[in-house]
Amino acid sequence: MAGSSPQHAVDERTSLLRGRNQYPSPAPSDLPSTDPTSNFTVENSNIYTGYTDANIIITEANPEVQEANLKPSPTYGSIKNVARSTSVVTIGSGHTDQSDHIKPESPYLSGVSKKRFWVIFIMILTSYFIACFDTTIMASSHPVITSYFHSSNSASWLSTAFMLTSTGFQPLFGGLSDTIGRRRPYMFSLFVFLIATIWCALAGSMTSFILARAMCGLGAGGIITMSTIIISDLVPIKIRGIYQSYINVAFGAGQASGVALGGWIADTVGWRWEFGIQVPLVLACCLTSFFIIPERLGLASDKETNNLWQAMKGFDFMGSALLMTSTTFLILGLNLGGNIYSWTHPIVLSSLVMFLISFPLFFYVESLVARPIMPLRIITKNPRAGLIFANATSAVVLSAVNFNIPLFFQAVMLQSATNSGLNLLAPSIAASFAGVGVGFLITWTKHLKLFLVLGALISAMGCVGLSFIQRGLPTWVYLPFLMNVTVGQGLIFPTTFISILSVSEQSDQAVVASTLVLWRSIGNFIGISLSSLALQNSLIVFLNRYVHGPDRDNVIESVRKSIEVIKDLAPSYKEQVLDSYTAALRATFLIVLIISIICLVTFSKVKLPRLGKSQ
Repeated sequence: MAGSSPQHAVDERTSLLRGRNQYPSPAPSDLPSTDPTSNFTVENSNIYTGYTDANIIITEANPEVQEANLKPSPTYGSIKNVARSTSVVTIGSGHTDQSDHIKPESPYLSGVSKKRFWVIFIMILTSYFIACFDTTIMASSHPVITSYFHSSNSASWLSTAFMLTSTGFQPLFGGLSDTIGRRRPYMFSLFVFLIATIWCALAGSMTSFILARAMCGLGAGGIITMSTIIISDLVPIKIRGIYQSYINVAFGAGQASGVALGGWIADTVGWRWEFGIQVPLVLACCLTSFFIIPERLGLASDKETNNLWQAMKGFDFMGSALLMTSTTFLILGLNLGGNIYSWTHPIVLSSLVMFLISFPLFFYVESLVARPIMPLRIITKNPRAGLIFANATSAVVLSAVNFNIPLFFQAVMLQSATNSGLNLLAPSIAASFAGVGVGFLITWTKHLKLFLVLGALISAMGCVGLSFIQRGLPTWVYLPFLMNVTVGQGLIFPTTFISILSVSEQSDQAVVASTLVLWRSIGNFIGISLSSLALQNSLIVFLNRYVHGPDRDNVIESVRKSIEVIKDLAPSYKEQVLDSYTAALRATFLIVLIISIICLVTFSKVKLPRLGKSQ
């Protein structure tokens, strides 16, 4: 540039570089004083869009060029990986080397290339599928396993042990990964799941098998939680809906495969192979995660990973212990009450009392510690508090419907367990399609609240239909109502996840994700327990009202214990019992309808920006 001063050339060059990345041009006084004849090296590194510190620096040329130090501000933003280029600017000559142009390499965050991301993502999908497969595999195979060990009366402990550990430990993984990075907790989850799966395959007693299932729950809970957190670290929020759709496919396929294949494998090659076939895939995921997941993923630039003990010093151990304790006692009380024991049984009452003591104490501790495992602002301030609450209520609705609809088909319509299960197939497939479709729609339209309200409205409409169920109608009449509920939840769950991440800072992503999963799991347990409590109490009322005859007391006692006896009752008693069950289920679904309306109102009150825009 003839006629230009050396300082003016530096100013113009710097302004062009900064303007290219939408950073304001600095004043000339901000630039270092240099000799006009010296060469300068312009070095590019990762650009954190939305971060306050500029990441383009100019240093004097020397044999050992220093890399730019990336220090993100607390403000959440996205990272665009660009090619690092080094060019020489000869001040005064006006010549610029063409190699300094910024060339985008990858749309993913944390400096991960496309190839590396897809290896990580395929591994995540595989492990997520296996964890979901293992979650439901007991549904169809537990009669074979409990009969093998001659312990059919212990069948409920298989699900209880798994749920206790999978739910109770989930929040710990989120908080811990913020302290020591994502790779270690994820690898730990995979390793625990691998050992537990081998243990299940080799278990020699019912006690050993139950303990192995508890260990499986710990690993599966960690895999599911860490998978969502890792994807949040790597995928920009604007396109995360698409990748959440793939996660939804893995979730639906895993759960459906577990239910469908569990019994078939047990009846053909033996129940031990249900776990044996998982081992090679889990082992492959373990090895892949060690080599492919970035060691510092999830850590701020100023944190060290070398000394694990030093990293753990600031971890919220007291809060973690109280949260795990309170969650465990809540699940234990809700799962055992009305199912294995009566609600007045000492174990049930003591579990619920311990929850009522430890949970408020957990909140008190979290208000005092510097780095809480569940910051109170997440569950007390909108919009995140509203999203978490509505997400939990939607889980209550779905679990209550899924728990009681099979009872209606079997007890009222007198269908077999197999046919009752087949009636749930179409609604489950519809929910999976809804979950996949909404991810793409969110990415395309950038709307979040629209799909939350739409999902809650569709679900509530289904609950309206179920609250008016009656005898004498064909099965296909009820399927649209059931499909409304499942499709509504298929829209709600992935949208809630994307929404809460979109309004959270990067530093809160792991804690927010694990908190959302925790409260959704708690909602599932509450839905089953609350609907079971409502059904049993209303059933007593309607049986006493409708059943008449000399053998009235024996009939009432027998049909409350087993629905199998209904089909063998005398015609007069059968009609009375069927009317009682229908009325009790209507009352139960009416309560579920009220909860679905609460969910709809909560979502309608939540204020959310369009995807990619700050509030």
